[in-house]
Amino acid sequence: MPIAADVVLGANVTIRHPSLVNLYGCRIGDEVKIGAFVEIQKGVIVGDRCKISSHSFLCEGVTIEADVFVGHGVMFTNDPYPRATVNGRLQGEADWTVVPTVVRRGASIGSGAVIRCGVTLGEHSIIGAGAVVTHDVPAHAIVAGEWPCATGRTIV
Repeated sequence: MPIAADVVLGANVTIRHPSLVNLYGCRIGDEVKIGAFVEIQKGVIVGDRCKISSHSFLCEGVTIEADVFVGHGVMFTNDPYPRATVNGRLQGEADWTVVPTVVRRGASIGSGAVIRCGVTLGEHSIIGAGAVVTHDVPAHAIVAGEWPCATGRTIV
């Protein structure tokens, strides 16, 4: 079943194609819209009035506050040094620690952005489409490209 029994859905959540999502162990706030082909993993919290566009991936450790826009194909990570194996065996949950990420109220993340674990996206910040975010973004900042990096830009 694409929406597991342990998912907590708030009031008036819209999932246009419930058979085309994968939600488990997460908490979704009131009046949230979730597009097709979205995965939201265990422990993720999505605040009220958010929009999670199609093909996005919200992994364990992500907290999204209210009024946030997540564009199409946005990818979050939760492990800064991912590996398939440890000492010749497949890794399990005991072999790594989730590094949390927080998206503050009113932020907007453009399509195709990649958000590295351990960062905070400030209130009402805007992340440009295709950006790679590796450090915190201040409140109300607009960033594009690779943030921070000489080739990235901050637009105020």
